[in-house]
Amino acid sequence: MKLLIVSGLSGSGKSIALDTLEDCGYYCIDNLPVTLLEDFISHVMLVDIKTYAKTAIGIDARNQSESLAAFSESLLLIRSKGIDCEIIFMQAEEATLLKRYSETRRRHPLTDLNIPLKEALKLEKEMLTPIAKHASVVIDTSRTHYHQLRDLIRDQIGERDITHISLQFQSFGFKHGVPLDADFVFDARSLPNPYWVPDLRGLTGKDQPVVDFLKEQQLVGELLKDVINFLQRWIPRFEAEGRSYLTVAIGCTGGQHRSVYLVDALARHFKTPSLNVIARHRELN
Repeated sequence: MKLLIVSGLSGSGKSIALDTLEDCGYYCIDNLPVTLLEDFISHVMLVDIKTYAKTAIGIDARNQSESLAAFSESLLLIRSKGIDCEIIFMQAEEATLLKRYSETRRRHPLTDLNIPLKEALKLEKEMLTPIAKHASVVIDTSRTHYHQLRDLIRDQIGERDITHISLQFQSFGFKHGVPLDADFVFDARSLPNPYWVPDLRGLTGKDQPVVDFLKEQQLVGELLKDVINFLQRWIPRFEAEGRSYLTVAIGCTGGQHRSVYLVDALARHFKTPSLNVIARHRELN
């Protein structure tokens, strides 16, 4: 049996994640109190294994803080019953969350006359720390729109063969910030930059002229080889430790040329039946 617990900051996309998982065949429940987790598993999931073989439960700051503080004990009880349980934690930068609440005019669950929105966001982050520290995967949605998030949830979680690790390669531009959900970050800014070639400036690392230019650069090939060797050595160790997800981010200045080329090259190299490989280009989207 498979149980996904989806948690995270309000406004980070938990509802989208649950909707997507439901489309992938999960039985989804939003805002189940932590105190009812054990009862739900014992008296519902384990009683009707066929219906609840794949279940996703949303847990957020609407729970009482005492219940959230005891989440570690609840998780131990769940796993002691033989349930394969993973925690998906979603987050976004404070500025992004403030903008989203301003645009939607929704009320944050922790705000009231004495707690303004900015303070509520900080309080919520503290309350959810007991869940976040157990996260199998952390997804940052600061620069992810609705359709991108659905694709990410579906590809990385919803339709993944749970016996294999999910390996995501992501390109990004350092001038736009380092991805908060990356396990490894590699810096490609020391490589020759197609941006300074006038005919290549307006293209991306997906365009053949840029690909040809970078293939001719010895340093590009050396960095690619070094990253491949590093990952080939350590991916089996992550799998042996039971990791289900691994995100490798490659950054250049703008996230348009070098990092895009390297991410596509890495995705092609590691694409095998034993690995679920995803390539994402943050700045191109």
